Amino acid sequence: MNELLSNKTALITGSSRGIGRAIAIELAKHGAFVGMNYLKSKEKAIEALKTIQENGGKGILLQADVSQEMQVKKMIETLVKERKEIDIIVNNAGIYYRSSFEEIDSKRWDEVMNVNLKGCYNVCKYAIPYMKEGGKIIFISSQLAFKGSSHGASYAASKAGVLGLMKSLALELASRKINVNAIAPGTIDTDIIAGYTKKQREERIKAIPLKRLGKPEDVAYACLFLASHLSDYITGETIHVNGGLYLH
Repeated sequence: MNELLSNKTALITGSSRGIGRAIAIELAKHGAFVGMNYLKSKEKAIEALKTIQENGGKGILLQADVSQEMQVKKMIETLVKERKEIDIIVNNAGIYYRSSFEEIDSKRWDEVMNVNLKGCYNVCKYAIPYMKEGGKIIFISSQLAFKGSSHGASYAASKAGVLGLMKSLALELASRKINVNAIAPGTIDTDIIAGYTKKQREERIKAIPLKRLGKPEDVAYACLFLASHLSDYITGETIHVNGGLYLH
């Protein structure tokens, strides 16, 4: 086992499936003890943790709705009771509703903001006090934060807000030697595009210079870099993992 993250404690929100699951597995593979947050997908979370343990990794399952402050507080306390401190935070939990701006009602809008943006606030608020010098905070944003969306304004707005929070924390926590960065995935082959038709998938692949959809592992590799000492002189930045689809 490569011990790039030996004895580090990582909290990954929304880690029972998709990108979050891949990140948890990758960080554990490199020596981190992973606190795997999930909301409803308990069976998938158990399966993901089992995969980690079968490969020599360690972790704990943490059920909580990141949009609910007291649930997050309890989750952090549970992890800290087990591990004393937190070295790495990966704010990955997010939801997406495909609809036009005119179609989405205020309830759905608030739900997206509460999970995608306020969830990051809740996690950082209660986890940062347990971080020491050398800590790493990583936000999973989106390419839609940069280009907007004709069918997901709430999601794009929330992910743009995530970047504003990331940059602010990067400035605020620099004196404590805590690095804060983000990853903006492009089209990753997860549940979020499960509704694509065969034609839509083919058209998207054709538009991507690298001629393939991204894999959750592609995002996990970037996250591993940002979570390790290899990124010690990088803060306030966004890594774009999109196969060249959007160049910035």
